[in-house]
Amino acid sequence: MKEDLLHNLEVIQNRIRQACVKCGRNPQEVQLLLATKTVSPDRIRIALENGQTLIAENKVQELKEKYEALKDTDHENHFIGHLQTNKIKDILTYKVTCIQSLDRLDLAEKLHQKLLAENKTIKVLIQVNTSNEESKFGIKPNQAVDFIRQVSKFSTLQVQGLMTIGLFSAEKEQVRQCFIILKNLQQEIIRENIPNIEMKELSMGMSGDLETAIEEGSTIVRVGTAVFGARNYPDNYYWNEKETDNQE
Repeated sequence: MKEDLLHNLEVIQNRIRQACVKCGRNPQEVQLLLATKTVSPDRIRIALENGQTLIAENKVQELKEKYEALKDTDHENHFIGHLQTNKIKDILTYKVTCIQSLDRLDLAEKLHQKLLAENKTIKVLIQVNTSNEESKFGIKPNQAVDFIRQVSKFSTLQVQGLMTIGLFSAEKEQVRQCFIILKNLQQEIIRENIPNIEMKELSMGMSGDLETAIEEGSTIVRVGTAVFGARNYPDNYYWNEKETDNQE
């Protein structure tokens, strides 16, 4: 098991390096985030003990279940699922450092109030629905700038950039359009020069489309299946977002 996992990590890291070289980017500009949904703590530890430092969960329940087993390892934990407001306390309790899926004002307001009460701040990415699919969460691209202006008023929320999920399609150029939309939106927001807003991160690209995402400017690729293997659950367990979660 360990040998297979380490081999898969090496393959992914080579894919990232080769994609960067191909488009003239520095591989150090692209972080590998391991999407660890349904992955046991002992397998996650193998990755963390072999150079990986960034992991993420889709479900708060899994975050809670794995916390004790992983808290002594050096890593950063992001949250990439759809966050319900009644789970905000858990996100803070279990040391999430970045929420990649901020997509609505009521969540931003409640996060801010909770963070104020605890004298904390948290990094966030704004989730954008670049594929215009009803099954996906995220702000519509044409509403993103106004939404970010509103979020910028919350001093506890450190907006670092944007996140999206590409279209689920074998047509690479159709998927590419989602990433182009996010990159263009990033540049538009930078030009707007909104106070309290940074746009240094673009979280886009997963196991099947990370090369395309890197070509279009991704700084974080979210990889689960290609490292940990296929999960023994149907796709809708992960991707029926209107009920649960998302992101790799």
